[in-house]
Amino acid sequence: MKKRINFEFRGKKISLEAKKVGFLSEGWGLMFSRREKANALLFEFKKPTMLKFTSFFVFYPFIMVWVDEVGKVVEVRRVNPFKFSILPKRKFTKVIEIPINKRYSHILKLLDED
Repeated sequence: MKKRINFEFRGKKISLEAKKVGFLSEGWGLMFSRREKANALLFEFKKPTMLKFTSFFVFYPFIMVWVDEVGKVVEVRRVNPFKFSILPKRKFTKVIEIPINKRYSHILKLLDED
């Protein structure tokens, strides 16, 4: 199921559509996907958590955005392939994985600007 996600980062409002990841596919994320065909993914958790992520078997870099329970961005990070453990500095309730590809280039520019 696709879901519209809105958040603010460095004073810029960002909106994108992402595929909501279900319980059974939470462990896969972007693994084994093709860069240009990959969709942004949304992971939602009922309670604030410090769950670790991995980029094993993701063959391209992507952006991770961690969001807390009030909708504030906790952290944004570019993740390279085959990282064993990816963990933000604070608890979160949502994670958005955004593939670095043509489809999301406009979003990536907003996240990358200083």
